[in-house]
Amino acid sequence: MAPYESDDMTTAGEVDEPRSRRRRAARYVVPVTVMGVAAATIGLVPALADSGDPDLPEITAAQLIEKIAASDVEQLSGTVKITTDLGLPDLGGLEDSLASGAAGSGAGEDGSSADPSAKLTELASGTHTLRVAADGPDRQKLSLLENAAEYSLIHNGKDVWGYDSKSNAVHHSTVEESAKDREHQPPATPKDFAEEALKAVDDTTSVTVDGTAQVAGRDAYKLVVKPRQSGSTVGAISIAVDHRTGMPLKFTLTPASGGAAVVDVGFTEVSFDKPAASTFEFTPPKGAEVTEDSAPEHGREHSAKPEKAPKSQEDLAKGLDGLKMLGEGWNSVATFDSGSEGGLPTGEAGGDLDGFLGSLGDQVKGDFGTGTVFSTRLINALITDDGTVYVGAVTKDALVKAADAGK
Repeated sequence: MAPYESDDMTTAGEVDEPRSRRRRAARYVVPVTVMGVAAATIGLVPALADSGDPDLPEITAAQLIEKIAASDVEQLSGTVKITTDLGLPDLGGLEDSLASGAAGSGAGEDGSSADPSAKLTELASGTHTLRVAADGPDRQKLSLLENAAEYSLIHNGKDVWGYDSKSNAVHHSTVEESAKDREHQPPATPKDFAEEALKAVDDTTSVTVDGTAQVAGRDAYKLVVKPRQSGSTVGAISIAVDHRTGMPLKFTLTPASGGAAVVDVGFTEVSFDKPAASTFEFTPPKGAEVTEDSAPEHGREHSAKPEKAPKSQEDLAKGLDGLKMLGEGWNSVATFDSGSEGGLPTGEAGGDLDGFLGSLGDQVKGDFGTGTVFSTRLINALITDDGTVYVGAVTKDALVKAADAGK
């Protein structure tokens, strides 16, 4: 089916005010947070392929954006498949070797394998199947299905439970204690990804409706978001929007370089009926190791981390506090001082790791000096020899140009 329109949504008067708010937000967060799945935020998944071409009433891009914004779905359950393909190099056994020397490897801040702050970062690579359920703002459940194991994150009232069946470990916190952690968790549903992508809607963006599709047995419109600027690594973002509820059912981000999608996430099954109350009930299994999350002011009694981080990590944290944005729209580049003069950061046990990592990147030079560019299919990062970092969803040439302009 041909697109319903090709007009830039920013010309639509009925959404001027929401568009203006998104434009202001986009100046600072796009496109780095589009894949915070630093991110943030996939190969195409056959099970999620569009089936059929339903005949739906015509709708403009502006109207569809408003339909998403007005969606008030609070009750649902279903299965989501998420695939991320950033094109990272295969490091062989290096990752395991590094992990074996780190205390609490694979665990969260409190050393528990059930801590969601660590567990849900697994969604940033590979293919995963999730079961999700929600009943209003006080009850949600997300289960990450693994080989012969399952990880569940349950929010029920003031309690938040994380349970790793593989290690029979339980992590418990309250809403107040876990609020900050939840803010930094990666997106896990099509709606999460769509909300990030729609922050990009400003005058550097083309937004159109590209026909219809059927996802998880439901009729949907296809909203397509594309950068107007050259230099972005983002080719297009496609969002399948349920025509009845306005809820995003599928999100696909394809790179400007072509090939398989970088991010593909969508429902394979979905129901908007109220889930059973028992869905959100949880009692620690017999013999499970339960870790209680301490309140911030009392410290983390069970933390497996050293009281003081290595100096390179401290310096990096200070640099992030001074993070600045260069450019605008899809060509925005984040820059900060890593605190590690001489290029790649090293720790006490770093050895020749910086030299090895350097071999994975491309040496570049410009008005900024010299440095190394590390590339994925979506995010590129430049680390200069004086320790400055530039990162964005832009090409290597655009990144070097931004670094030159930032000096």
